[in-house]
Amino acid sequence: MFDPPLIEFAGFAHNIADLAGQTIRAAAGAKRQPIAKSDASPVTETDRLVEQCLRERIADRFPGDGVLGEEFGAEGLGNEFVWVIDPIDGTKAFIAGLPVYGTLISLTRGGTPVLGLIDNPTTGDRWLGVSGKPTTLNNVPIRTASTIDPAAAFIANGSPDAFSSPDRSRFESLRRTARWCVYGGSCIAYGRVAVGSIDISIDGGLDPYDYCALVPVITGAGGCITDWQGRPLTLNSGGLCVATATDLLHRHVLEILA
Repeated sequence: MFDPPLIEFAGFAHNIADLAGQTIRAAAGAKRQPIAKSDASPVTETDRLVEQCLRERIADRFPGDGVLGEEFGAEGLGNEFVWVIDPIDGTKAFIAGLPVYGTLISLTRGGTPVLGLIDNPTTGDRWLGVSGKPTTLNNVPIRTASTIDPAAAFIANGSPDAFSSPDRSRFESLRRTARWCVYGGSCIAYGRVAVGSIDISIDGGLDPYDYCALVPVITGAGGCITDWQGRPLTLNSGGLCVATATDLLHRHVLEILA
């Protein structure tokens, strides 16, 4: 059984994901004008509006919790519970009208992700992972594939442009080993690892709001997700992330990346 707070947190995560989805869908017919941030990555007014709404809801319901978001920074990172949110993961896809973006909502306890939600507001698909419970897709329990051989694996990557030169070389070694590769899936690719249609998802240049929600989703479905050295992902991890369908596949992948 879970602590009652985690059950309460999961219900709240669903509620604010509903709010985020409504806001994003309402903007679907509007021109999604990108704004360049200081790092040259794009943001839209929808990103900012969604995050602001979610932060307000969190502050009202759980005023003692910290919050880390992509657009408005961090508050209370030293608190026991910290909400980590990415209002639109895959903003470029959102701007382009490609339905491979989603809202990421995570809760960390002592820096460790204990709850993760991936919501695709276009398709209505929603993954929920809660520490110690099976991951669900649209309230139905799911499992990763049973793949153990990288040569038989279907691999996904958001964009190789995010890798440094040495890391891109390591990624290319894995890509050449794998059977097939698909690009540009953002957080949805990790959801597809959890459901068993992709075997490996790997990325670089990530921040905690990009990967924290993925951790409970992948592990609760039977998969494995770490940095490229095999270390658990926390609020303080670096930008390299790899998720796999099985522990044995993960070990093989880490050997290739090394």
